[in-house]
Amino acid sequence: MQDHVARVRAEVARHREAMLTFFREIVAIPSMNSDIKAVSQRVAQEMRMLGYDDVWWDKMGSVCGRIGDGERVLLYDSHLDTVGVGELSDWAWHPFEGKVENGVLFARGACDEKGSTPPMLYGLAIARDLGLLEGWTVYYFGGVEEWNEGSAPHAFVQTEGIRPHFVVVGEPTNLQVYLGQKGRVEFTVTAFGKGAHAASPHLGDNALYKLLPVIEHVRALEAACADDPFLGRGQITCTDLHVHTTSVNAVPHQAVLHIDRRLTVGEDAPTELARLRAWVGEREDLRVDIPIYDEPSYTGFVFPLPKVYPTWLMDTQHPLVRAGVALGERVFGTCGLGKWDFSTNGVYWQGKAGIPTIGFAPGEERYAHTRDEQIRLDDVVAAAVWYALLPAQLMVAEKEF
Repeated sequence: MQDHVARVRAEVARHREAMLTFFREIVAIPSMNSDIKAVSQRVAQEMRMLGYDDVWWDKMGSVCGRIGDGERVLLYDSHLDTVGVGELSDWAWHPFEGKVENGVLFARGACDEKGSTPPMLYGLAIARDLGLLEGWTVYYFGGVEEWNEGSAPHAFVQTEGIRPHFVVVGEPTNLQVYLGQKGRVEFTVTAFGKGAHAASPHLGDNALYKLLPVIEHVRALEAACADDPFLGRGQITCTDLHVHTTSVNAVPHQAVLHIDRRLTVGEDAPTELARLRAWVGEREDLRVDIPIYDEPSYTGFVFPLPKVYPTWLMDTQHPLVRAGVALGERVFGTCGLGKWDFSTNGVYWQGKAGIPTIGFAPGEERYAHTRDEQIRLDDVVAAAVWYALLPAQLMVAEKEF
C-alpha cells in the first residue's frame, strides 16, 4: 500500500490545477432549491473528459458515473444542491464567485458539499489509471439532498436497480471518518375548530388554542429523550405553525403545528409517533401524522416518502471503517472518528437499506449553511488520494477481518 500511496500522490499532484479549476466552476453554478440541472451537466462533462465508462442521469435527475464492471460495488455520494444565499448585500463577497484567501475558498456550496465532488471524480479516475480498481465497479452519485435527505439515493436504487455493497458520503468531515448521525422524524399536529368573527369569538372554536397544551407538552418532552455516549441525546422541538382562517379578524378554524424529533440510538419513529398519539388521545379535533414529502424534483419526478430518517451508526470494527481509518493514517498521518450533527443521505444508505456506509470529505461541518462557508483547497486535493486508494485498502481490510 505504501507504494500505491506514493504513486497516487504523484498523480493527484499532477491533476491539482485541473481539479481546482473544475471545483471553482461548479461552485460558480447556482444550484439552489434542489435544481441541480446546470451543475450536473458540468459534472457530467468532467466525468466524460476523465473517461468514465458510463455517465447518465436517473429519473430524479441525479447525475451518475461508473468505472469498471467488477463484482464488488462501491459508491461515492455527493449532493450537488445548496441552500439559498438570502440577501446578497449580507455577503462580504459574492457567494458564487467566491474568494480565495490564504489557500481557503469562501463560497456557497464550498464545503456543503461541492468540495467532495472533484476529489471523488479524479480519485476514482486515477485509481483506474493506476490499476487499483481490479474487481471493482465504482460509482459517483451526484444528487439532491438539501430538501429531503435520503430520497435521491432511495430513488436511484429503486429505479436504476443498482445496490452498492459500500457507500462513502461526502458531507464535510474535516478529513476524518464519520460513523453516523442521529436520525429524525417530523410530526404534524392538526387542530380542527370552528370559524367565527373575531368580534364574537364565543360563537367559534379556536383551533389555535387547542395546540397550546401540545406545545407545552413538547417543550417538556426534551428531558425524556434517550441519550447515547457517542451520538448524544435525542431532541424534540416545535418548528413551525400554520393557521388557517378566513381573515385576520376571524377565529381560526384549523391550525397545524410542525414538530422536529431528533432520534438517537434506541429511538425510532413508530415508537415516538405512538407516544405522541397516546398523549393526545382519541380526539376528533386533534390529529397527529408523519407528513409525506412528495415535491417533484427538477425533472418533474415525484417519489413520495414519509418524513422519517432513521438513526444510523457503524461498528468501529467493520472492514469499511477499519479501511477508512487505516487509509487516513497512511495518507494524513492521523485519522479520527466522528459523527455529524446534521442529517445526510446516510439515513437511506445505512439507515434504511442497511448498506455499510461511512462519511469522509474535506471541509468542516460548522461552516455549512453560513455566510462564512469555506474549505481549505489543499484538503480538497488531499482527499483525492484517500478516495483513490479506498477500494484497494478495503480489499486488505476484508482479508484481515
